[in-house]
Amino acid sequence: MLFQRLRDLREDRDLLQKDIAEYLMITQTVYSRYERGFQVIPVIHLLKLADFYNTSTDYILGRTNISKPYPKNKNNFTGDADVCKTKTLASQRI
Repeated sequence: MLFQRLRDLREDRDLLQKDIAEYLMITQTVYSRYERGFQVIPVIHLLKLADFYNTSTDYILGRTNISKPYPKNKNNFTGDADVCKTKTLASQRI
């Protein structure tokens, strides 16, 4: 899968592949493979790129044409509260 949007986002900011590669702490060759679709982009790199370009991962992946990032949700991860609820519900069934 070719990631034309990665290239477009980079070129719109007059950046080189080596600039983005340094940001991701990878080689320029690996980053080039990401843009050309020859190598799978690790999720952590995809997230960093979305933050760097101030866009969504869906936009980078071509799942939407809206480049504006999603609003940040302070309650995305509820953590231990859900685990506690699950354990409480499970113990009540016994």
